[in-house]
Amino acid sequence: MSLTVAGWLKQAQACLLDSGSDSARLDAELLLMHILQVNRAWLFTWPEKEISPDQTSRLSELLQRRDQGEPIAYLTGVREFWSLPLKVAPSTLIPRPDTETLIEWALSLTLPEHTRAVDLGTGTGAIALALASEHPTWQVSAVEFYSEAVELARENAERLGLAVKVEQGSWFEPVQGTYDLIVSNPPYIDPQDHHLDEGDVRFEPRSALVANNGGMSDLEHIIATAPQYLNDNGWLLLEHGYNQADAVCDCLRQHGFVDVENRRDLGGQPRISAGRWTGGWVGHCAGKRNGDERYER
Repeated sequence: MSLTVAGWLKQAQACLLDSGSDSARLDAELLLMHILQVNRAWLFTWPEKEISPDQTSRLSELLQRRDQGEPIAYLTGVREFWSLPLKVAPSTLIPRPDTETLIEWALSLTLPEHTRAVDLGTGTGAIALALASEHPTWQVSAVEFYSEAVELARENAERLGLAVKVEQGSWFEPVQGTYDLIVSNPPYIDPQDHHLDEGDVRFEPRSALVANNGGMSDLEHIIATAPQYLNDNGWLLLEHGYNQADAVCDCLRQHGFVDVENRRDLGGQPRISAGRWTGGWVGHCAGKRNGDERYER
């Protein structure tokens, strides 16, 4: 017997609720929208439409994987960020709404009309593509270590029609010239953090999540190296852990950045820190990269 749209949603929601999901209805809708290739309005308009046996079979497989905790974004292959539909894959982190705080801050800065900006560790390309979508006159580039993620970011850029150049390499290695804006959401989780065994992060690449020195090593390396690549009055914006704001801001100041401050994410946690480079003396904090060479997503 075939299931209707309403019938499948009811069953799927009950299944996910039993497994402790706090977004059971939304998850069920997203899976059904993905398989039927429709929007949410269609689901509510046609609740009595029947789902084919083939569609039901594919939905059952996805529902089982979601029931085991696999992120919706990996199941559907798409995640929206800054109103951009981005293709995602298990080789990259899933873009999160909290990172949009970085975009908002970058867009509020007083920068040249033809700003040169680079996103380090771009993953899906989310940050770079969001900036390029808002400022067509900017020259936006991105750096990514892993070849699978490089191809994914390039595919997203091409599909969205955004002129973002994605280079493969480790942090600043492929970077040439100087920039008015450097942004990054690097690995910043302590390898011993228990949150790595919870939620979506269980399925995301560890290399894109963890860093040595309590999660600070990549942040420190970027801060220590960025002055070589920043124009006078250029800005460095970094996403970091909720408990790292003081350490990141201190490191920025120690390396000669001014106007150093922090902003909070959607959950009220200190998430983005930034500083302006005016040139001159550079101090010292650890500034060491991860011991493992796979330290960029």
